[in-house]
Amino acid sequence: MLWVLFLLVAWGAAAISCIRLCLVTAGAAQRPSEAGREPALHELNLYETAFLAGGPHRVADLALVSMHLRRRLLLAHTGWATVVDPEGRDEVERTVIRAIGPEGQSRIAPIRAAAAAAEAVLTLADRLVAAGLAVPHGTRTTLESAVRAVRGAAVLVVVLAAAAALIPGQDPGYAGPVVAWFGLPLVLTLGCLAIARVENHPYSPWASPSGQQWLDSLPAPAHGADRDLLAAVAVRGVGAVEDPALRAALRSGRTAHSGR
Repeated sequence: MLWVLFLLVAWGAAAISCIRLCLVTAGAAQRPSEAGREPALHELNLYETAFLAGGPHRVADLALVSMHLRRRLLLAHTGWATVVDPEGRDEVERTVIRAIGPEGQSRIAPIRAAAAAAEAVLTLADRLVAAGLAVPHGTRTTLESAVRAVRGAAVLVVVLAAAAALIPGQDPGYAGPVVAWFGLPLVLTLGCLAIARVENHPYSPWASPSGQQWLDSLPAPAHGADRDLLAAVAVRGVGAVEDPALRAALRSGRTAHSGR
């Protein structure tokens, strides 16, 4: 009856990981305490909106698009950025220029990474967290860790089911009923992941409930003006850019985990 031990391990891993994910999700959904919190911002600028919608890399994308549209920066479809005007209008733009370096030209991917990790973006994030509009970094990483744990539990259930089915010296027809018992913890983990995905989609993992309400209240950007394009990039990412050459430039050297 070794398979029973495997089944108990599978159930334990599934139950613990799913309960943890539920508790973390419930905690993240609660509004931050009013005590010790700064008043919510009445009007957010495009950088702040971009952070709530897509995080620090979205802020970097917005700065790059803005500088390109205003001819301060030239973004080539080959993935290179060239400085045209070395005077940045704000600290984020100045961070982009510093990331390009004294030669005035650099690949876009490292510029984007440097701008996303810059002090100006970190300060912006802290301000949004203090206002109750952004999810604190610790909460977001805890939620991501809980999701990974449930995924790992699902994989463990499958491995244990296969191991139980392959135990030597068992009667013919033994494998089918045994594997069926492992279907229950597998359904639990997959169902928990599906519910977590439905609950969080299409919501931003960076915005708190109050921040998400702000994003939901924004009107759909119109087409034509630079300001409307920047608003679209802030909310939807580089996918909102219609120019294929500019879109290719912004997506060059990007990994799957670096944002849209």
